[in-house]
Amino acid sequence: MNFKEKDNYNFNDLVEIVKVLRSPGGCPWDREQTHKSIRSNFIEETYEAVEAIDTDDLDLLKEELGDVLLQVALHAEIESEQGTFDIDDVCDGICKKLIIRHPHVFGNVKADTTDVVLKNWDAIKMQTKSQKTQTQAILSVSKALPSLMRSTKIQQKAAKAGFDWETVDGALEKLFEECEELKAAIESNDIQNQREELGDVLFSAVNVARFLKIDSEHALYDACDKFTDRFASVEKLAEERQIDMKTASLSLLDSLWDEVKNK
Repeated sequence: MNFKEKDNYNFNDLVEIVKVLRSPGGCPWDREQTHKSIRSNFIEETYEAVEAIDTDDLDLLKEELGDVLLQVALHAEIESEQGTFDIDDVCDGICKKLIIRHPHVFGNVKADTTDVVLKNWDAIKMQTKSQKTQTQAILSVSKALPSLMRSTKIQQKAAKAGFDWETVDGALEKLFEECEELKAAIESNDIQNQREELGDVLFSAVNVARFLKIDSEHALYDACDKFTDRFASVEKLAEERQIDMKTASLSLLDSLWDEVKNK
């Protein structure tokens, strides 16, 4: 098939192109790939699509969504070659899932608000996955997720079982408590406990974010950008004043930081 003769391609063309690339007469690199060998590619392409969303770059988003779609097609083709499933089975599975989990659209269930929709979604999800307890629901949260995101999802599922603070005050007090325990671990030079207590601090901070309806991943993302911008300003200020940051005292650098922060 000469794909160059077409002016426009569709999803079926993508699937066929991937088949050709993976075929004996195709591309040596594509033929060698496995699920695990392109695992990081999948993550990278997804994050690049997310960056396009964050920057409101629609042209880039169109391109990056194509890269993500390529990853899906590759993974499906790898299994198609083994006779386990193909891209049609993937599409069939997600279509059935969407229909089952939207009975208010495709069935007779009434759901006029987002809260009701989400409640029904969770109930149907637990039923279809044969989950009878919230522990099973918590265990189903992917361990491959970024830890802040995973923490949020675990806490949300625990909260649905009633295991939650009544207000943000309780979550905040727990954060302070965990900070004190981390401080004690540092003072006692307990290396193993320091790691554990630091994890508890981060987990508790996510809990506070959840109560405040703040996405902890986004909050940390913004904090990274803010630090980067301020550091760049401090570095520029130090250069203007002929200050060597590597040899300058911490108090001097801190004063530059405060100066930049208060501008």
